[in-house]
Amino acid sequence: MNFENVIIMTDIDGTLVTDQKNILDCDIKAIERFRSGGGIFTLATGRGYSMAKPIADRIALDVPAVIFNGSAVYDFSQSKFLWHSSLEVSAKEVLKEILAHFPDMGCEVLCAEDVYVPSMNEIERRHLAIENVTPIICEVDDIPGDWLKVLLAYPPSQMQTLIDFVHSHANYMNDCHWVRSEIHYFEMLPDGVTKGSGFQRLLDIMDRQGAFTVGVGDYNNDIELIRDADLGIAVASAQEAAKEVADVIVCDNNSGAIAEVIDYIEKL
Repeated sequence: MNFENVIIMTDIDGTLVTDQKNILDCDIKAIERFRSGGGIFTLATGRGYSMAKPIADRIALDVPAVIFNGSAVYDFSQSKFLWHSSLEVSAKEVLKEILAHFPDMGCEVLCAEDVYVPSMNEIERRHLAIENVTPIICEVDDIPGDWLKVLLAYPPSQMQTLIDFVHSHANYMNDCHWVRSEIHYFEMLPDGVTKGSGFQRLLDIMDRQGAFTVGVGDYNNDIELIRDADLGIAVASAQEAAKEVADVIVCDNNSGAIAEVIDYIEKL
């Protein structure tokens, strides 16, 4: 099958990887078949490059990827950023106010090279352990500039209280984009940044604006990726908001979703 004009960009967690953070052999084989037919396969993830690198290595990623939920395009083969966007300096004061109101909230600030944690809770501790990241523990004021994103970690039962608090402060919404990226996570990104905008930036960098684009995901931070692609696909385990904008729904992430995506494209 000739896939030469097709680019698949997939989310990692809840989509490409199983709940145990593995990639199924059937998905790996399908990706290899897709590439052998000339297709381009890449990633769009909320992870930073250090957290995404094990997955990039596992699939032998040979093209740039979108990381930090759209805040950067990174080339793993060259170990360098091709483009990135940063939060405004006002994000520091916003974060300090939120942490003062929610002292039991976990938080991490992702910069290009490092992960800073000004507030730790069990959810954040577990997140860092799963991703095998050693953070820099420090105060907000000690975190250097050029923040690519801020992740707030809070129990699902209390998350809506946090979201409502943020939305009730108009100044918190200025110059940034907020998105719930997982049941435990609420994120602050640079204004205008989404996985969808990151996909467009990657197409510009690769000079592939005319390609047939396929976006695959499962959560609210994947909505623009799914909606703006020529073919938007949600997995069966996706949030309803992601399913609503999808053209196609495939099996869940534990059952070979990427293999099913490639099978579907093969039949078009």
